[in-house]
Amino acid sequence: MRNFNRRQFLNMLATVGGSSLAYQASAAMGLISTSSGKRSISLHSAKKGKNKIVILGAGISGLAAAYELERAGYQCIILEASHRAGGRVFTARHGDLIDELGAPSICQFDDDPDLYMNCGAARIPGHHERTLHYCKTFNVPMRIIANSNRLAYLHDSNNFDGKPIRIGEHIADSRGFVAELAQKAIDSSRFDAELSKDDIENLSNFLNVFGDLDEAGNYVGSERSGALGDRMLSKPELRTPPALKDLVNSPLFSRIQRMTELYDWAEPLMTPVGGMDKIVDGFLNNIATPIHYNSQVSAIKLHESGVHIAYSQKGEMKTIDADYCFNCIPAHFMNGIVNNFSTEYKQALNTLKRGKLFKIGFQMKERFWEKENIYGGISYTNLPIRQVWYPSSGIFSNKGIMLGAYVWEEKQYDYFARLTPQKRLEVAAAMGDQIHPNYSSYIETGISIPWSRMNHMMGCGSTMSTEDRKRYFTRLQKPEGRHFMMGDQISYHPGWQEGALAAMETSLAHFSELVEA
Repeated sequence: MRNFNRRQFLNMLATVGGSSLAYQASAAMGLISTSSGKRSISLHSAKKGKNKIVILGAGISGLAAAYELERAGYQCIILEASHRAGGRVFTARHGDLIDELGAPSICQFDDDPDLYMNCGAARIPGHHERTLHYCKTFNVPMRIIANSNRLAYLHDSNNFDGKPIRIGEHIADSRGFVAELAQKAIDSSRFDAELSKDDIENLSNFLNVFGDLDEAGNYVGSERSGALGDRMLSKPELRTPPALKDLVNSPLFSRIQRMTELYDWAEPLMTPVGGMDKIVDGFLNNIATPIHYNSQVSAIKLHESGVHIAYSQKGEMKTIDADYCFNCIPAHFMNGIVNNFSTEYKQALNTLKRGKLFKIGFQMKERFWEKENIYGGISYTNLPIRQVWYPSSGIFSNKGIMLGAYVWEEKQYDYFARLTPQKRLEVAAAMGDQIHPNYSSYIETGISIPWSRMNHMMGCGSTMSTEDRKRYFTRLQKPEGRHFMMGDQISYHPGWQEGALAAMETSLAHFSELVEA
């Protein structure tokens, strides 16, 4: 056999199998790194005939599928039920339609590019490689967003005299007391069997640092939680910490301790400059695929050589035939769409239940939180609004958009969803007054986004029982004839763009196998 050097071997692979084969071989030989950026999507080039594809939904997964299929030479068309692209990647600005079922309204934020609200997707962690890959590909400018801020507040109406305390105070005090308890436990002889004298001494030193204990191993307060007076001009005077029982009695005790530890909230987090929908714009500017808006699918019929779609567009019934179909429609709508799917596939689709999520955005006439030394981050409360977000952008400007509520629990969600849009704003404003005095006096206008009431969505993020996921999830990832289900709902990461893009990749992988079969 002829001897090949690496370059000749890779050139031969590229000639026979294309650049994707050469890329994969290079990675397998350790010649290139595959650890940074998302995995490469390998699609065989479209052949003559059987290359017409209909994509149902112009959310992130639908747009990404169109982008990848287009590059491989396929002819795509997107049917979108809404008046806009992006799905739950929705950034509300002046004049935008808030398309709530039975209660549509127009966003009255000032006509200012810095005054907007990310109503759905808002954050991107650094390990969401697929999402960041497209941001980089489309040159979407990114900035860091503050997710946690120790100068923001923890508010428990049933504890701490109902007054908000700084998150940094709570973290420092709770860790201090936990470290003190652990320090005292070290003296117990039960440690002797597992730890040497040196081990115990090292653990003791660690606990002293972890909890900022004094020389006697007691927690008496910490500069980590701030100090009384001007610490630049005099020796910092420590705050007197509350009793340990007051800290642990708050139901927010465990929540605040874990929030910033969640992997998807691990900082630094990012967001596109000017709004999350800049990613949507990136796709729209880089695909030629036509998008037919206001097109609501009424039937999906599979046959041996393709797919037949019926839909209504502004009251007119239309049909389209394609060789393949990629479907991003929320699964909870599929019962209302005529189809000839198999019984097993229908059962699998029925196990996906709609999630509930609710947000409120307030335009504030003054950035009063900056007077309290808060620049970005989140305050937490046990009140139904649950969270208050402070904008990381526009520091020192006159106005800002605050997130006045972020609700995902069903009980709290239903409480707000039953109210009129105006009443929701009034209730949230009154609750905000308990965190910031005169909070409501700064509000100029606001919007509410109950995702389970938003037209063409009627939910946010899917849920699936553990048993149903074990039984049906793998089936949903596979095609039904020439039909592929996509979106974040077909992932272990519903509610995130990364989940939607991962599901899209899986569908394209199965599609490639089917095309070559």
